[in-house]
Amino acid sequence: MVGARAQEEDEEKLRSVGGVAWVVGKKEMSVGTMKSVEQSVLPMAKQRASDSSITDGLLAKEVPGSYGIPFISAIRDRLGFYYDGQDKFFQSRVDQHNSTVVRLNAPPGPFMASNPRVIALLDAKSFPVLFDVDKVAKRDLFTGTYMPSTALTGGFRVCAYLDPSEPKHAQIKQLLLTLLAARKDAVLPAFRSEFGALFDSVEAELNSGAGKSSDFNKLNDGTAFDFLGEAFFGVRPSATTLGSTGPSRSTRWLFLQLCPLMTLGLPKILEELFLHTFPLPPLIARWDYKALYKYISEAAASSGVLDTANKLGISRDEACHNLLFATVFNSYGGMKVLLPGIMGCLAKAGEGLHKRLTKEIRGEVAAAGGKVTVAAVERMELTRSVVYEALRLDPPVKYQYGHAKRDLVIESHDGAYKVRSGEMLFGYQPFATRDPKVFDQADQFVPDRFVGEEGKKLLKYVVWSNGPETESPTVADKQCPGKDLVILVGRLLVVDFFLRYDSFTAEVGTQLLGAQVNITSLAKASTSAASTSDN
Repeated sequence: MVGARAQEEDEEKLRSVGGVAWVVGKKEMSVGTMKSVEQSVLPMAKQRASDSSITDGLLAKEVPGSYGIPFISAIRDRLGFYYDGQDKFFQSRVDQHNSTVVRLNAPPGPFMASNPRVIALLDAKSFPVLFDVDKVAKRDLFTGTYMPSTALTGGFRVCAYLDPSEPKHAQIKQLLLTLLAARKDAVLPAFRSEFGALFDSVEAELNSGAGKSSDFNKLNDGTAFDFLGEAFFGVRPSATTLGSTGPSRSTRWLFLQLCPLMTLGLPKILEELFLHTFPLPPLIARWDYKALYKYISEAAASSGVLDTANKLGISRDEACHNLLFATVFNSYGGMKVLLPGIMGCLAKAGEGLHKRLTKEIRGEVAAAGGKVTVAAVERMELTRSVVYEALRLDPPVKYQYGHAKRDLVIESHDGAYKVRSGEMLFGYQPFATRDPKVFDQADQFVPDRFVGEEGKKLLKYVVWSNGPETESPTVADKQCPGKDLVILVGRLLVVDFFLRYDSFTAEVGTQLLGAQVNITSLAKASTSAASTSDN
């Protein structure tokens, strides 16, 4: 095995001659040998460069596809992206060029973005280059080919828009990692308290009359916002002057930043004019942002996190704007998509999966003395797999971007492609995480996909956090600092739900950024099982 692996590594060593890359064999060549090889094989390499085939991984091809006519083709591609359906838009390019690495124009295009031209990476093998900050630059690319006005973030380029090469990035990301570590023990009790109240509300709504349903998304918005404030800062937003307005204020502020990538179901002419062509004025959310900032600044000051920021060399004002972005955009925005997505998957899976989950969850809680602990949750393998599978199937953040720092060769399953320094790489994550060459039944929810040793091997392809699930975030990369928190929160939702209920039904639809879940019935657990939900 060791010899075979060494041979594979040797065979992957590439050399570039005249812009054409190939394997030089099973040992290093001297400079003189390389020159002689160049003289003998360069003409043949040039000839093969025009061939669409690739033999033994030897030749890097040009990326297929075209950007078409300036401006006009970018508009055409934008319309296809928004109104044909994103999956159909990208699949049509894959089918047209018989390649999962293609050139195309990414939305929103003119006049929102100055340059819509990208190289799209549409499989699990090519996608991870976007995580390699030695190869790609991430400056001002959080939302892609356009960047919202910094007037929406207090005049600062917050951490999400900083490249790891910028000194400020390490300082701010360290602040976020420090905050999460300091507050880790607050997460479980805060979650159980807030979401216990959510379940009470669901029951009350269902019991209010025949034929009623409960809008999980609506309840989740308010609950998630209070949970995050309590978990991060020990201060529930609804108990401050912000009151119950936090979710609505946050949604308006988020909308101004994300609307270039949305459709609302309005007539095309209106959406194109007001959402996709020119940025909406930040003034629309000015007072919302001021109210959110007031809450964050007061809560962060009382919790001591601003003192930590000062020690790291970050001003209190800049720290507050970054904490607001991390709390509202990254965390709250993520939970608005993640938790309904998990509930939607569970509803569609049906009673069979519900029985398996109740058995696992209640068994582990009983083994922990009837208490829900992090250690007990860690032992729930099926529960964890369900959360991973929901994130694989519908990742909250679907797009990744990066500028090539130098000339690169990017490999897909079927070929290798030349990328030139400065070109924009664009990854559509659902195609990477539903890659049929990696996952069986790639478009289906398979709840125990990540169970057991074989299941664990697939975790490196779960990349919702801007990095593989098998890696942990550092100040030197762009992986989500709250990666482990997100997985824990997802599992706690499943755990607390099936401690209280044996099963449920729901109507599952779609909304702007994910699943819309309306719970239609609940089968409450027996008294003995439900009693553990209070511990």
